[in-house]
Amino acid sequence: MSATLNFFGCRSCPHRRPDYLPLPLSQAMPPPLVAKGMGEVLPLGASFWYSIKSGQLKIYFSFSPYLPPLPPIPPAYPLASSPSRMVPQYMLDYRVSIHRIGTQNFRQVHHCAMVVRSNHPQNADLPRYYSKREKKPFPIPIVELRRTARERLKNAKKLPRKPTPPPKNGMLVQSLIPVAYEVMNARILLTNNLKRLMKVIPVLACKYCNEIHVGATGHPFKTCRGLRADHRKGLHEWITATVEDVLTPIETYHLSDRLGKRISHEERFSIPRIPAVVELCVQAGVDLPDFPIKRRRKPVIRLRRSEIIDANEDDLPDPRPSKFKKPILDEVPDCEIVPPANAEETASLSEATLEAWETLRQGAAKLMRKYPVRVCGYCPEVHVGPSGHKAQNCGAYKHQQRNGQHGWQSATLDDLIPPRYVWHVPETALELQRELRNFYGQAPAVVELCVQGGAVVPECYKPTMRLDIGIPTNLREAEMVV
Repeated sequence: MSATLNFFGCRSCPHRRPDYLPLPLSQAMPPPLVAKGMGEVLPLGASFWYSIKSGQLKIYFSFSPYLPPLPPIPPAYPLASSPSRMVPQYMLDYRVSIHRIGTQNFRQVHHCAMVVRSNHPQNADLPRYYSKREKKPFPIPIVELRRTARERLKNAKKLPRKPTPPPKNGMLVQSLIPVAYEVMNARILLTNNLKRLMKVIPVLACKYCNEIHVGATGHPFKTCRGLRADHRKGLHEWITATVEDVLTPIETYHLSDRLGKRISHEERFSIPRIPAVVELCVQAGVDLPDFPIKRRRKPVIRLRRSEIIDANEDDLPDPRPSKFKKPILDEVPDCEIVPPANAEETASLSEATLEAWETLRQGAAKLMRKYPVRVCGYCPEVHVGPSGHKAQNCGAYKHQQRNGQHGWQSATLDDLIPPRYVWHVPETALELQRELRNFYGQAPAVVELCVQGGAVVPECYKPTMRLDIGIPTNLREAEMVV
């Protein structure tokens, strides 16, 4: 049984997340619903229950011949102690699934549960901080990887052996060559636009740690873990930030042959290092004269698991220019950066920067599905290739036990392009207050910079920015939050 419900309410509507309302829950519910506490089952009449748990609206009801109507939802409700702050009305389309959860012999009534969900959660937890002594979690648990490998080997015994697909056979994935050029140009365009935006929107960086803040005044939170942080009681010392603080430069070794031998410890200084995103694009089909790479036109011949030979390509005609090749943009030097002239130009530049950021991340995610990227589980070292290098330059916690070798595992998109989360400054507040830290959200530094420049907030970043939470005006109002 299924149905569709059009939910009309407000972003800070008490029906969605009453645990963040600055008023008792009993005042937030419309009559005749009366709440006694968070997560309790609330009776309505004889056979209707209403409960809210972790961002989901669950309505438990019972019926004999028909489905009872839903309770009315008020158009607006005054928040906290300010009668003038009325919540604006908006419309959200929710999909409601009605599942039969069991039949109980209680007054001859069938009990069902109706769960209301949205495409994006209203509020999400802030990104977790991992200590330098902790190992990064695997993107997919080891148990799941082993189970999948066993099933794959079991199914492979029943089928004939298939040819190795690209890029494992040394060939390029032709459909991803245009994506590689888009990612390459999006990275350069993003860097140029960020240099222009940072001329008009101040960005600060801590002098002793890697934390940054977008705004004229740094945040007052005592979260510094840098040098002599105990003498400053955890307070940050803010200085002017650069583009490298917003876009963290992740470098990796450039491979002249993607299927060649692994880089040894003795070769660590003779092989050039380039940005990891550039190396990923080069391996995916982007031709750069400064960084040559071996291109094959025939699949390799694999003798053993770690031994391959190239196929004979003498019978092939001369290679033609690729039809996917596109011109690559040039990075503008810092001395030639021109800031936007007015607010309208800043807003349009912010929209273009945010679009380049989304193109960069979405395109890199597509490339990483085919071209493997490895990351060390103990340090930020990234390697673009089927297996990590052998350079013993890991200096993370207890590296002596590993003789400086890296613990390679599959990389995620955030390992390749770190988002650098910063505190989101609400429009109603010029500065953040230390006592109201739990009400503030976070967003990637690029997104926060573009939002302050006038860009529209994308839907995927709203959960961590906590835009639906009402910010109390003073400390007394914050103490009233349930």
